[in-house]
Amino acid sequence: MAQVLGKVPRFHHPDVLVGYETADDAGVFRLDRERGLVQTVDFFTPVVDDPYQYGAIAAANALSDVYAMGGKPLTALAIACFPEKGVELAILAEIMKGGAEKLHEAGVPLLGGHTVADPEIKFGYSITGIVHTERILTNAGAKAGDALVLTKPLGSGILTSGIKFNKTSPEAADRIIRIMATLNRAAADVMARYHCHGVTDVTGNGLLGHAYEMAHASGVTLRIEALRVPFLEEGYRLAEQGILPRTIPTTWQIISGATSIAPPVAEPLRSILLDPQTSGGLLIALDPEDSRPMLEAMLAQGIEAAEIGAVEERVGPEIVVV
Repeated sequence: MAQVLGKVPRFHHPDVLVGYETADDAGVFRLDRERGLVQTVDFFTPVVDDPYQYGAIAAANALSDVYAMGGKPLTALAIACFPEKGVELAILAEIMKGGAEKLHEAGVPLLGGHTVADPEIKFGYSITGIVHTERILTNAGAKAGDALVLTKPLGSGILTSGIKFNKTSPEAADRIIRIMATLNRAAADVMARYHCHGVTDVTGNGLLGHAYEMAHASGVTLRIEALRVPFLEEGYRLAEQGILPRTIPTTWQIISGATSIAPPVAEPLRSILLDPQTSGGLLIALDPEDSRPMLEAMLAQGIEAAEIGAVEERVGPEIVVV
């Protein structure tokens, strides 16, 4: 996609506060001195078998982009691709029901949407939100000396791949579905009380892919301590068996020239760090003195957050994993 966007002409507009130049989670357009309009869109093929849960996960995933910008989601439009034949419309109804109820949980009304006939099911949302122009959080704000915090455990890509091949246990499947369907709203509400400088949500490019985008946009190096990164243990076992999403090598190919991974980091753990997440957590760069109190506040609300590393001056690779 970076190669494609590089060929798209860019026209300056004075009210575009965040565009697509740094591969951020959403765009921001200035409405007035204090208000910015946040806009994002995201949809994908089914990651779980249950259509209701698929819809809920799709909604949580789309809303996450606005939370990552420090914004408040306001409205949603649904986007659906669905086969004309061979799949009952009741399936689409369940998908939309799951999404609508997750939007309601977030306090976001569904205004409508658009559907097209497609042999492959795809579903998601375009979300519009609002943010104070002086409190926009982007992936370009990380500062040397910041602590790095991740708010959800990794492993959704590997575990959902395992579900397709009946390799994921029912217990692990239930847990990862709950994690993917959990809104990042609570984490964002806690985050807003502390001195956070850079934020992104961890989705299809995996932790290392999105960390690379943050490091590159911010002009810093992100040092990640692999053994401090939270992940679902069954994901490690599946990675050992080679049950991996096909995007892992693609992401590694993109970032390998800017990434250093210490030899002691085991291959399954490397795969987990590259694992594409659906509705993953927030990766937050913040003042180090705020890290512990923010973590304590998140843990008190049941958020599985952990400090996973630090931001350093750029002197070598953009990502260092030890």
